[in-house]
Amino acid sequence: MTSLDLPTPTTGFNPLDFAIVKAKTFEDLVVGETYRAPSRTLTDAHSSAFQTVSADNHPVHYDAVWARAHGHSAPVVHGLQVLAFTAPGATLFPHVIGEVFIAFTGLSCEFTAEVHSGDTLYSQLVIASLDVHDGKGKVTTAVTVHNQRGEVVLQGQHQYTLKLTPVS
Repeated sequence: MTSLDLPTPTTGFNPLDFAIVKAKTFEDLVVGETYRAPSRTLTDAHSSAFQTVSADNHPVHYDAVWARAHGHSAPVVHGLQVLAFTAPGATLFPHVIGEVFIAFTGLSCEFTAEVHSGDTLYSQLVIASLDVHDGKGKVTTAVTVHNQRGEVVLQGQHQYTLKLTPVS
């Protein structure tokens, strides 16, 4: 029994009635669908927290004098921190595919511009392709992160594997 087949208790309560958005199957997805995350303005506290978690202590990330001496206008936010803003969970996408999700199987990205404390980031996932392989749905999304000036600071792809709807 899957969560799609949950019995409704005698009280009439069904947990699926509390979904944030209506769930879709792989077959319901459409190339071009866009899932955006709320904007986020980065602060020094975000960078410090990420530095602590990642253990990346390169001075380009925290030493303004070092950063300027090496051609940067300010300390640079960790690239992996910017990549984290493309997490599907920052959008409604995992809620849409939650009942058929199997795995987040891959990603690629290119960092195209520096990000600094004070920048506001706007992330989105756009379904780029939908394929069936080995009896599973394969979804590729194009991911981008823009800053407040409209510059693309990251671009790349995510790949996901989803269950297919059984043919009756």
